[in-house]
Amino acid sequence: MAPQAHADSTRSQQWHLDAMHAEEMWRTSTGQGITVAVIDTGVDPANPDLKGRILDGKDLAPAERPGDEHTDYNGHGTGMAGLIAGTGAYGGGKGAFGLAPGVKILPVRMPAPSDINGFAGPSYLSKAIRYAADSGAQVINISMTERLNSPELADAVKYALSHGSLIFAGVGNDGAKGNPVEYPAATPGVVGVAAVGKNLRRTSESEFGQQVDMAAPGDEMVHACGGRTGLCKGHGTSDSTALASASAALIWSKHPTWTNNQVLRVMLNTIGGPTDGAKRNDSIGYGIVRPRIALKDPGDPGPADVYPLPDLAAAASPSPSPKSSDPKGGSGSVPDKNTPAPSAAKDDGDGGSGKLWTALGAGAVVVLGGAAVAFVLVRRQRSAGRLSREQAATAATAYLNTVAYPDRAGTVTALPATGTPYAYGWTFQFDFAPYPQTTTPTNASSAYVIVVPHSGATPHFPPAHLPTAQYMEMCAAGVQPSVQSS
Repeated sequence: MAPQAHADSTRSQQWHLDAMHAEEMWRTSTGQGITVAVIDTGVDPANPDLKGRILDGKDLAPAERPGDEHTDYNGHGTGMAGLIAGTGAYGGGKGAFGLAPGVKILPVRMPAPSDINGFAGPSYLSKAIRYAADSGAQVINISMTERLNSPELADAVKYALSHGSLIFAGVGNDGAKGNPVEYPAATPGVVGVAAVGKNLRRTSESEFGQQVDMAAPGDEMVHACGGRTGLCKGHGTSDSTALASASAALIWSKHPTWTNNQVLRVMLNTIGGPTDGAKRNDSIGYGIVRPRIALKDPGDPGPADVYPLPDLAAAASPSPSPKSSDPKGGSGSVPDKNTPAPSAAKDDGDGGSGKLWTALGAGAVVVLGGAAVAFVLVRRQRSAGRLSREQAATAATAYLNTVAYPDRAGTVTALPATGTPYAYGWTFQFDFAPYPQTTTPTNASSAYVIVVPHSGATPHFPPAHLPTAQYMEMCAAGVQPSVQSS
């Protein structure tokens, strides 16, 4: 995120607001009455475009880090707040605007990666999510990612949903660097957000996969931030997540009696879906957010108490099928940065790509429940995919340190060299290092064994009464004896 000098009018540089018809929407809703929690690096309330928008929140960073939730240690959190709630007040109205300038921001400052044990991220995210929900934030924005998931994080997401909040999280910016599954975007119950550019296509850095639920602009973004100029230019799924959160706030402000489920359902039902007629694909999910359409013609918000995306119910299913007919679990689409959103259904007279943004998708998408694979550490694995040795060893190590042996977090290591591939998944030996964060285990081999299924199901220990190879063959054949998960 690079600092920018203020132009005569910063608003003229904010292409995404033109594309989304912000001024038109602001005549109907600015997000007033809605609180958006920004779980990030802190938010600077002194930024000229955010004055009066920032509430007191919570600081989860360690005592050694100076300041509190109003001290942004790298400018990122202030930038996300600016994209959501910037008022353009700088220079008498020549500053940067957010998509929902009427909302209030609840800042929750997270530790920097260097502040904590590498396995502690999900625990801090869990605390932040619970705090935001308990504080009454209708929308929770998480423009941060973790490579690890945990039952604690999954429980925190369910807690927030049960308390009426909606959670949006960026799917990550390593789409061209291995495309790893990242959390909490891939946690059931979290809306995973990808990024598109002016051409309506997934940006090359935006990650893709079944964790993607929707997309929003995330390229060449100009917004208020914590830099010396108070203005930054950035890109990525952090930015697109902020716009998805702001879109929810605009809708909720106009319909304050709706529940979180109804707001999300209307967002999905008015979204601009894929051009090929599919309900979703792995690049933009169900489509690109269109709050303008949601404000004009929201349609039926549906039941108040039913979560509209299928992943939450699928995660609770006792026997989910990896070959689900659910579009989120079996779209079969090829992830491609050139997968566009729909072209215009009609000419609104605003020329160029603006016509595409105006009429994203002619048909409404109705999202129904359905079965999908339940994942704990590797959620929404692409259909027919098989984990690499490295992916499986990483998942095994994460599980061992966060679920199986949390009291020894940082000391347990799956030994990649011992990995044995089977049709059902991988097996690894693992061992305990003498001290936390020691990278070299005590032995090159070990009698301890853990299983990591290709399906993305929870890693577990094989039963002691069966040879490991026999157990793996039984699992591949669909005959699974009881297993130990901790």
